[in-house]
Amino acid sequence: MFRSIILLIVFISPLLYSCTDSQSQPQNLFNGKDLTGWQIDIPEMDNDPNVPNPFIVRDGKLVSLGTPRGSLISDGIFSNYRLQVEYRFAGKPGNCGVLVHTSKLRVFNNIWPQSMEVQLMHQNAGDFWCIGEDINVPDMETRRGAKEEWGVTQGKKRRILNLTDGSERPVGEWNTMIIECLGSSIKVWVNNELVNEGFDCTAEKGRISLQAEGSEVEFRKVELTSIK
Repeated sequence: MFRSIILLIVFISPLLYSCTDSQSQPQNLFNGKDLTGWQIDIPEMDNDPNVPNPFIVRDGKLVSLGTPRGSLISDGIFSNYRLQVEYRFAGKPGNCGVLVHTSKLRVFNNIWPQSMEVQLMHQNAGDFWCIGEDINVPDMETRRGAKEEWGVTQGKKRRILNLTDGSERPVGEWNTMIIECLGSSIKVWVNNELVNEGFDCTAEKGRISLQAEGSEVEFRKVELTSIK
């Protein structure tokens, strides 16, 4: 009997180790202190070194001041992950976005990188905006407009409406957005409510970017968990 128990432990132990080892630990992309792990791309800074950086760390929070416009881009390239972002418009509500699958810089208006934007704009959180990449959703024509006008460049219908605009908390309160990128699919939750889901995305990996797009936004968490 004792020998059987020992053999059972020996057999199970590697399995337990394997299961534990395969679980991905969350990775904090923002360390709460500085912008280590990120790079900025602000077109106005190209020829004027005095242009201020719109991305700062204040009271342990990553803050997008909104202007000058541009992107804060992760050093790392990611695929198959779940990204959790906690954010708020602390003052006047406005516009901002999280860009997933970021690749080539300045493909749109000579500012925004090629990517798929998940909107943070107040009362529109979870909309998709196609920036050089594309995606499909159910009821596409209802949510994007006439098919012949779809596109991923300026002048085309790039916005894909979310499923609900009632998931955000009042201005000044913190919101939690979860973006799950798995293969060519993207799902978005706002405060635990599924607000968008797309498939057949034209990109499956890339950097992660935060926008400076006219409004001040605070981020207290930017955490990524790999999906294996």
